[in-house]
Amino acid sequence: MSNSNPNSPGRGNNKSPWRFNPYWFYALLGILIISMYYFYGGGEPIRTQWKEVRTRMLPSGDISRMVIITNQNRVEIELKDGRLEKYAKEYNLSSSTSFSGAQFFFTPPNEWDSEIAIAEAQETIIPSERVSPEYTERNNYLGRIMEFLMFPLILLLFWFFMFRGMSRGGGGGIFNVGKSKAQLFDNTDIKKVTFSDVAGLEEAKVEIMEIVDFLKNPKKYTDLGGKIPKGVLLVGPPGTGKTLLAKAVAGEANVPFFSMSGSDFVEMFVGVGASRVRDLFRQAKEKAPCIVFIDEIDAVGRARGKNAGFSGNDERENTLNQLLTEMDGFGTNSGVIVLAATNRADILDKALMRAGRFDRQIYVDLPEYKERLDIFKVHLRILKLDPDFNVEFLARQTPGFSGADIANVCNEAALIAARKDRQTVGKQDFLDAIDRIIAGLEKKSKLITKEEKRTIAFHEAGHATVSWILEHANPLLKVTIIPRGRSLGAAWYLPDERQITTTEQMMDEMASTLGGRASEELTFGRISTGALSDLEKATKQSYAMVAYFGMSSKIGNLSYYDSSGQSEYAFSKPYSEKTSEMLDEEAKKIIDTAYDLAKSVLVQHKDGLHALAELLLEKEVIFSEDLEKIFGKRKNSRLEEMGLTGNEVNPDNQSE
Repeated sequence: MSNSNPNSPGRGNNKSPWRFNPYWFYALLGILIISMYYFYGGGEPIRTQWKEVRTRMLPSGDISRMVIITNQNRVEIELKDGRLEKYAKEYNLSSSTSFSGAQFFFTPPNEWDSEIAIAEAQETIIPSERVSPEYTERNNYLGRIMEFLMFPLILLLFWFFMFRGMSRGGGGGIFNVGKSKAQLFDNTDIKKVTFSDVAGLEEAKVEIMEIVDFLKNPKKYTDLGGKIPKGVLLVGPPGTGKTLLAKAVAGEANVPFFSMSGSDFVEMFVGVGASRVRDLFRQAKEKAPCIVFIDEIDAVGRARGKNAGFSGNDERENTLNQLLTEMDGFGTNSGVIVLAATNRADILDKALMRAGRFDRQIYVDLPEYKERLDIFKVHLRILKLDPDFNVEFLARQTPGFSGADIANVCNEAALIAARKDRQTVGKQDFLDAIDRIIAGLEKKSKLITKEEKRTIAFHEAGHATVSWILEHANPLLKVTIIPRGRSLGAAWYLPDERQITTTEQMMDEMASTLGGRASEELTFGRISTGALSDLEKATKQSYAMVAYFGMSSKIGNLSYYDSSGQSEYAFSKPYSEKTSEMLDEEAKKIIDTAYDLAKSVLVQHKDGLHALAELLLEKEVIFSEDLEKIFGKRKNSRLEEMGLTGNEVNPDNQSE
């Protein structure tokens, strides 16, 4: 870990201390080899032919020395001073070309008698200008050694760099591939996240703060005979703040905190996962008391014997076995608390979930209204808001949003305001951000014919009419026929944040879902493919009512829902073929009933349906106040209870 103290030695002027880099050694070695080649090896002689030597160089007396290398079948020629310029043009030599020895060489022809051939070529010149050949043998020991070692060296370097890259982050070096990749944080080198930074999750914070309190004041509990929980499992949907809660524990506990992802244990090498688990707990025991956080533990904690692929020696199972042993095995593991997070607790191994390993399971659910309000206040701290901005309005507008979704809404609103060159972020920017996140980006340029647009208008008007008339359906906020994402139209509702749902509520919601298809059939006498997502939603809901919730008189109070998640690995259904046929019949009966209910509502309010569709064609976007003008006030309207009207949803009452 880097030293965060600016006054520590070697940190003058905020610069890191000098460190040796192994690549400098490789660069220096390369420069040394090149220098030896150029300074000691000199320029390589130029190849020529015996004919050229016999007809020009020897008769003109330009040669000062001829060396015949007998073991290489090669003759090297060294010219007299100033004679090289004669051959510069012919051999493309420049004035900067230099040679440390011979300038030319040639390979003698077959059956070449050097003494006779050289003497005959020099008959025309005076004896003092003649040159006699020298004979020698030359052995390039360095070249032979390099040829012998070149391939092993290249192979060794390739192997070293490949495994060095693969094991990077695991301790460095190929022999440390089994080392733990966990990051160690303490109170000196992390930017602290405290419980005050975690909005909502009040119940979860109470339970998790007990762990922190035990680490700070263990005597308070041990005096009464209590023992520290060995593990805490955070379970919940994605984006609800499980990892953020773990960061807050690290900031509050003031003890060493090891952070690691479940996928960090899995490697291509057999046995590496188990080795990393052992190394992680070895380091943790050395720094006890401490906390070990394993994010996404389902990567290694999946139930044994149910992994994809029928391997008899699965690496994940070996890693899980080692994790089980370290958490609660034969050896002692005092002072180490394992904090883990997962989105899928149903697939975890039962041995991992038992008391003694994970003593506590804290469910982190989607935030409710008050929690969403607190989360918005945290994320709105850094935004420049309008002076009269109403945060409560945003919390009501975002049911079902997770903490991550709320953070995304705040960021998108700021980007939208900046795109429109505004100085502050206003209510409409947040509404546009919510619309974009839920339904996607507007596509006003998408080509739609007048007939298709009219069909879409009546389809969306059917949804709006049925949801407004039926008492238990979700109240509608806004309807648009502007394409968004993959949909050609969209409707925004305000779902009730209830914990249980009755049969009447589900039937009204299903009728509202099928209202678009019913409107098309009643208005045009034909149906289209635009109801695909509606039919999919209604089908799943009807089968859930029959097979899971026991809302069918024919099936009775039976449920085929498997909360343990075992059914996804089974090759057969938990009911007979006869029961399957009954499920199909009952599900279809429920859908037909809901569809007839939607049609009856639309027939009774035909004039309102047509008026609403024409208004949609005119404005492209309508709001709850427009429906109130056409159909009157809605029964038990929660919009009125919350103070949400059409103008509040969109003050300008214009298309987005």
